[in-house]
Amino acid sequence: MDLFDFSPDQDKQSHRKPLANRMRPRTLEEFIGQDHIVGEGRLLRRAIKADKLTPMIFFGPPGTGKTTLAQIIANTTSAHFQQLNAVTSGVGDIRHVISDAKERLKYDEQKTVLFIDEIHRFNKSQQDALLPSVEDGTIILIGATTESPMFEINPALLSRSRLFRFSPLTDDDVATMLTQALKDKERGYGSHPIKIDDDAIEHLVHVANGDGRTALHALELAVLTTDPDNSGAIHIDVTVAEESIQERVLQYDKTGDNHYDTVSAFIKSMRGSDPDATLFWLAKMITAGEDPKFIARRIYVHAAEDVGLADPNALLIAQSAAYAVDYIGFPEARIPLAEAALYIATAPKSNAVVTGIDQAMAAVKKEKTGQVPIHLRDAHYKGAKSLGHGKGYKYPHDFDDGYVPQSYLPDHLVSRQFYRPVERGYEKAIQKRLDYFIRRKKEEQ
Repeated sequence: MDLFDFSPDQDKQSHRKPLANRMRPRTLEEFIGQDHIVGEGRLLRRAIKADKLTPMIFFGPPGTGKTTLAQIIANTTSAHFQQLNAVTSGVGDIRHVISDAKERLKYDEQKTVLFIDEIHRFNKSQQDALLPSVEDGTIILIGATTESPMFEINPALLSRSRLFRFSPLTDDDVATMLTQALKDKERGYGSHPIKIDDDAIEHLVHVANGDGRTALHALELAVLTTDPDNSGAIHIDVTVAEESIQERVLQYDKTGDNHYDTVSAFIKSMRGSDPDATLFWLAKMITAGEDPKFIARRIYVHAAEDVGLADPNALLIAQSAAYAVDYIGFPEARIPLAEAALYIATAPKSNAVVTGIDQAMAAVKKEKTGQVPIHLRDAHYKGAKSLGHGKGYKYPHDFDDGYVPQSYLPDHLVSRQFYRPVERGYEKAIQKRLDYFIRRKKEEQ
């Protein structure tokens, strides 16, 4: 192929690329969204404009502009720009890039910007291979990840990088992307007779859920699969839009931060007594394919942790839901899981059990445990009685109400109270009973 054949072929190739790729912004002025990062006057925008880049990590959901912004930097920086994908690259590739960067810096006095897409895919040794060159300035690292860098990036590398969180695009941002794609004659559908209804755009925007790439893919599919009408125009109504983006792609990775964030929201909704939010987050986990045993375990734990003795039945219902997961499986087990989660969400709350056991454990670990009082010691083994074990013990069932005041704690802890019931649910009745015991103790004294 000679130079005269190259340009037309290149042009044809570019139009074979997906719409989302063709419409990728080329400059900061074309970039849509993330104003908190690259808006006018923001630190990153100033750094890009001044070509004063430092190591940085872009993290956030898919389709929010991380790779696009890296490519914009590639178009504006005077440094040599190199790109690797962590899925297909290894330590050998990293060392090769670093070697070239050293040579370039030594002989050409040109810095190297290394963009690593999906950097969370690199293991510890691969990330460690980057560290010396990032530290001495041989390369300026830009990493992109959909995962939380706190979990997936080595602390040493993280401490040398500035973090930029990318948020899901707003509905207005996604709508602007679609409008631009429909109007752009060079890269989009501006030269095509396309008519799209407002409610069709609204549907694409809504279901895209802040992911610009998803919205553009759906628009492209709608255009390519819709036959022109008698006038030659392609009409996209809401029915076509629904067919083009039938199901929202859940942003959920069972090992990533979205997993932890969703579980956290689920737990806090149960604790916060919001049944609707509880069902929503439970539905998200189930729909995303979360392990039902994991869900059952979280419900089980929080039946004890957040409800406790304010309603002891919560633990029994959680246990039944956990059994149902094993016994009947999905999809039917979604119902007992929902019932147990709702029971916890709507039950009276108390964390007195958690506070009590944690304080008791702290006392055991940090204070002297003391001796078991002589009257509480086991008197059954050989020679125990001759040592006085069990002497003075009062058998509660021999007394009225099945209770008799006596000390059950080591001497130095006799006045310590670990369990403090709340004035809610069944614990209110427990407190009433404990108040009776306290009165009896005072009378005995």
